[in-house]
Amino acid sequence: MPRIRQADVEEVKARTNIADVIGERVALKSAGIGSMKGLCPFHDEKSPSFNVRPSQGFYHCFGCGESGDVYTFLREMDHLSFSEAVEAVAARLGFPLHYEEGGGPAPETSGRARLFAANSRAAEYFRQQLVSPEAEVARAFLGARGFDPGAASHFGVGYAPKGWDHLLNHLTGEGFTRDELITAGLVSTNQRGGVYDRFRGRLVWPIRDVTGQTIGFGARKLYDEDQGPKYLNTPETPIYKKNQVLYGLDLAKRDISRGEPKRVIVVEGYTDVMACHLAGLTTAVATCGTAFGSEHIRTLRRVMGDDSATGEVVFTFDGDEAGQKAALRAFADADRFSAQTFVAVAPDGLDPCDMRLQRGDAAVRALLDHRVPMFEFVIDRKLAGFPLTSVEGRVGALRAAAPIVAEIKDRLIRPGYERVLAQRLGMDPADVHREVENAARGARQEERSFAPAPTTAAPATTLSSLPRTTDVAVERDALTGILQYGHRIEPTLMHRALEAKFRTPALDVVRAAISSVDRSRPGWGQAAIDALPQALRQLGGEVLMRDFPARDEEHAAISANDLCRRIIVRDLDQRKRELLGEVQRVAPESEEGRAVRLRLRDIDQERRLIAGE
Repeated sequence: MPRIRQADVEEVKARTNIADVIGERVALKSAGIGSMKGLCPFHDEKSPSFNVRPSQGFYHCFGCGESGDVYTFLREMDHLSFSEAVEAVAARLGFPLHYEEGGGPAPETSGRARLFAANSRAAEYFRQQLVSPEAEVARAFLGARGFDPGAASHFGVGYAPKGWDHLLNHLTGEGFTRDELITAGLVSTNQRGGVYDRFRGRLVWPIRDVTGQTIGFGARKLYDEDQGPKYLNTPETPIYKKNQVLYGLDLAKRDISRGEPKRVIVVEGYTDVMACHLAGLTTAVATCGTAFGSEHIRTLRRVMGDDSATGEVVFTFDGDEAGQKAALRAFADADRFSAQTFVAVAPDGLDPCDMRLQRGDAAVRALLDHRVPMFEFVIDRKLAGFPLTSVEGRVGALRAAAPIVAEIKDRLIRPGYERVLAQRLGMDPADVHREVENAARGARQEERSFAPAPTTAAPATTLSSLPRTTDVAVERDALTGILQYGHRIEPTLMHRALEAKFRTPALDVVRAAISSVDRSRPGWGQAAIDALPQALRQLGGEVLMRDFPARDEEHAAISANDLCRRIIVRDLDQRKRELLGEVQRVAPESEEGRAVRLRLRDIDQERRLIAGE
């Protein structure tokens, strides 16, 4: 593939606000002067340690050490090549890239970019087909469920016509190859190598990622002669991972992140998402052909900024046995939320789509009034399997439900559920407490037996691992000031400070890296971090991303200049001490002695100039 011109790479990055790109995946909050913070997308965490500094175009996680620029973020999140990441950012800006070979924009040859483009064109094709005469049955299906053309348009619903190659012919006519369409999951192959449309004679919902790009489809059977499953989804592809995708999240993310409290409603299907949104519950999402799991939780927590217990995740399940099993599966991972988890089941077992159709939008909104805490719901499901009229039945129920209560980590909430369980069973609360404690103790012993052996790898060098001395504090703050406010520091002052050797070896390596880069070019702060040895890159990222001790940018600029002066004065004082020691060893009237005294005079003059004395 032709190489993108370096000037374009730098220009695209300079024009891009990294917080806008990351903010599509992670809920970011202000975290001090010029800094934003959210939950790290690269590892699980309960409180946010992922920092973004738009002015530096850089992110860093103080938890796992991941750091980089906007290109690094997209490469890590979406598994892109460097060129693909640059193309993705340039496409956001509408910036025309130029390539080293050929002298102009190259054709769209990037693998993932082609998959996104193919899905986007397919979605448009399906939307157009929904108004065709053949799609009358699809329009009737939507109408019977209370969805008018405006609703279909809002959610991008379309129709895949009958026949074996309508979409295939349409997309190959637009320049896509059969191999690209197979990789995108839009067409399938038979045993003889033939290629045919995957979706035929079906109502189609586009499935989009959190940024709004179409990555796949879900399709509902409409005709009796269709021998396929009721719902057919895109298979796993390089851009579609069903255990990470939540249908409707692209539409819901803004209201999720802005809600007070932040609330997500997890429903079971495409029409349920549509019904909830149209009824005013615009934070509803659904899984796509798979059970709700840990990857979905990670996705939601990033969008929610789930760093407190004030948020809510409400699961809606059918009242039948399958719905109850789904609730128990969700419960297995629910404690990974910081938010409170609830279950809402309509009194008569209707799903949101049927409820809206039969009872109107207000009934759908009222569904949340019936929500109960997840723990309470699961406890009741456990108790339902035992005859509570007998002593043996109550004891069996206690033994089944005690491990559920034992999983409650909050020491203030657990006693309340012990009392709930005791009340449900009509048993002595002390007996219930003992059984819960036994279950918790057994769980802890099991965790210890499966815990991995401790590693002996040396810890990474971080700010917290450095000594707590005045020298470390001054050098740390000076480097942070230079990296964050270098554009507000007098150039000669910053240059002179970076020439002074630091007393903390690790911070001196960071200083040398900053001194070595071209600071006239955009992104020089990140270039300095990239130039560090691997063992010190986390330290460098922390120095760059930490909060600078100042109340606003003006005071930060003043402080950064003062810290540079302090570093220079300290260096001059050290050199003066060394020269005074040298004076003791040479003859005062010798040529060498006179040279030492001249250097001492120069140091005193420079010190007075720097210190403003």
